[in-house]
Amino acid sequence: MKSQLRKYSTRKTILWWPLSRGDRLQETLNMLKSALMFSKEKLNFIVVSEDRLIESFKEKLSEWKSFMNDGFTFRVLPLTFPSDNPLEWKKLFKPCAAQRLFLPNLLENVDSILYVDTDTLFLTPVESVWQHFYKFNASQMAALAPEHEDPNVGWYNRFAKHPYYGKLGVNSGVMLMNLTRMRAFRWREYVVPIYRKYKLQITWGDQDIINIIFHYHPDKLYIYSCRFNYRPDHCMYTSVCKPAESQGVAVIHGSRGFFHSEKQPIFQAVYRSFEEFQLGGDIYRDFYQPLEVYLEAAQNNNCGNIRYIFLKNIKKYMDIDFGNT
Repeated sequence: MKSQLRKYSTRKTILWWPLSRGDRLQETLNMLKSALMFSKEKLNFIVVSEDRLIESFKEKLSEWKSFMNDGFTFRVLPLTFPSDNPLEWKKLFKPCAAQRLFLPNLLENVDSILYVDTDTLFLTPVESVWQHFYKFNASQMAALAPEHEDPNVGWYNRFAKHPYYGKLGVNSGVMLMNLTRMRAFRWREYVVPIYRKYKLQITWGDQDIINIIFHYHPDKLYIYSCRFNYRPDHCMYTSVCKPAESQGVAVIHGSRGFFHSEKQPIFQAVYRSFEEFQLGGDIYRDFYQPLEVYLEAAQNNNCGNIRYIFLKNIKKYMDIDFGNT
């Protein structure tokens, strides 16, 4: 374990975002902003984008980097898919989402990354997610959270027509990836044959392929709790993510467009607070206080009834005494 700890601690934290379409641009910038707001270490961002958006990304990130006195580094890369059928991979599930399946080969000089979907926001320093790398055993090469907590509403156990991990499957929106181990495992050699075999059965694209791989190799996967990938499913019917109730939400994932939907306004309230905050502003006055107001206004629904879980880690970061309010 000591040698493993040294290995990770000598490398910069790396975050990965696949940018798919122009309407994801602001969403991605908000997520980047959330990482910068709370993290205490210098971050290295890797963004993959369609060609037409690369310059927009470089311009905005260069502006932020200058403003923050080179407080982070970044690279913006073009999409890269297997040459035999790039369009088919690009259109798998959501545009560009399948890019993550080929990261071990695309980033051949990178040891480890934290991959997150564009519709995620950090409510805690990135390091609190990254530290799970130190808990991997000798065989584990990735970390994910369960797709569901309640089998009564689980998707994979009720509808999947292909193998999946464990009893309820895993969600791929927040994924720690030890690329060195994945290359040694020959990850890509599993991806293409599995896609060819199951492409008529998969619904959620790259996430289904990941589930199939770890179904057959469960020893390669580390599971962290739902608080590191907190989605509307965890509260829209009843609160099922107990670690979030006790320790707070670490990463909020507005999957299926919930950051822009009135269905569970609490997700929209969190997103709005990050969108309105300007880097360099006072986090308590310009972010936390408006967030409290927005959450209070969004409380008359199941997710809103436990709104305190979205504040716990922010209060901890700011060293504010907190209760369940």
